[in-house]
Amino acid sequence: MTTYQGMARAHTNIALIKYWGKADSELFIPMNSSLSLTLDALYTDTKVCFSEELKQDSFCLNGEEQAEGAVAKISRFLDFFRNLAQLDLPCRVESVNHVPTGAGLASSASAFAALAAACRQALTLDLTDQELSTYARRGSGSATRSIFPGFVKWEKGDRHENSRAVPLDPADWGVAMVILALNTQHKKIPSRQGMAHTIETSAFYPAWPRLAEKHLKEIEAAIQRRDLKAIGQIAEANAMAMHATMLASNPPFTYFEPASLEAMDQVRSLRDQGYTAYFTMDAGPNIKVLCPASESQEIAQAMEEAFPEAKVITSQVGPGIQTLDHWPY
Repeated sequence: MTTYQGMARAHTNIALIKYWGKADSELFIPMNSSLSLTLDALYTDTKVCFSEELKQDSFCLNGEEQAEGAVAKISRFLDFFRNLAQLDLPCRVESVNHVPTGAGLASSASAFAALAAACRQALTLDLTDQELSTYARRGSGSATRSIFPGFVKWEKGDRHENSRAVPLDPADWGVAMVILALNTQHKKIPSRQGMAHTIETSAFYPAWPRLAEKHLKEIEAAIQRRDLKAIGQIAEANAMAMHATMLASNPPFTYFEPASLEAMDQVRSLRDQGYTAYFTMDAGPNIKVLCPASESQEIAQAMEEAFPEAKVITSQVGPGIQTLDHWPY
């Protein structure tokens, strides 16, 4: 009986220069290049089994069998790898997500990066990590960047082959992030829907890709200098610019919640006290604070005191994708 099995782990990443809007929605080619930091604390483990014994594709997430719609999305993604391997076998996918799903904490990034890596291992595909990143992108744009450790750039490209991730810097010089999970429920407006509405209706959107590319050049230079303060300043400005495009949509919408704005003020207050702390925020209400590892525990403690209801996660820099030699669940 023909059976191919693979297991992999991928960590999530938080964008410092944001991806917001697709130039090609079928190929998931973005309007602008982006840059992220891979995190150690949040990750997804995934196991795949392609087998003649199976009747159809199935998908189990965190111990729960997923509905037809979720399975169909996974099946379309598996087809890329089945086509590469020139086989047509059903697949069983089991995934354990150590990231709250759909809450703006980049769960889809680690999920599709892990699934892509598990498929490469199972089917012994001759793909470099950069090539693998182009396939991870087809599941979720931000998954492109979770293939690599540290600071990673997603070059927007203009076709499947060159819209890919490039590792920039391992960020092994005392970089950390404090995540303030204010609300880990599914967000009301999914990212894809929010992006499409912003592109179609926001008067500010035409300025966004140009500004993001300018920020990208500036932050790459700051990373080269290992200037965490400059990196934070650029990341904070970029996040607010992205959210401004949504506020200028018609009708306007926002991922801000009252606690999000309070958390931003708390970060500014920490800066006034002498800490190197800068916030970023994705399509969800949760705030992430870029800071030196040496200050991360104090910053986390300040956040816990200010937001006792929230979950505070302190993360070091994460590795790239890893294959697993056993299933730990």
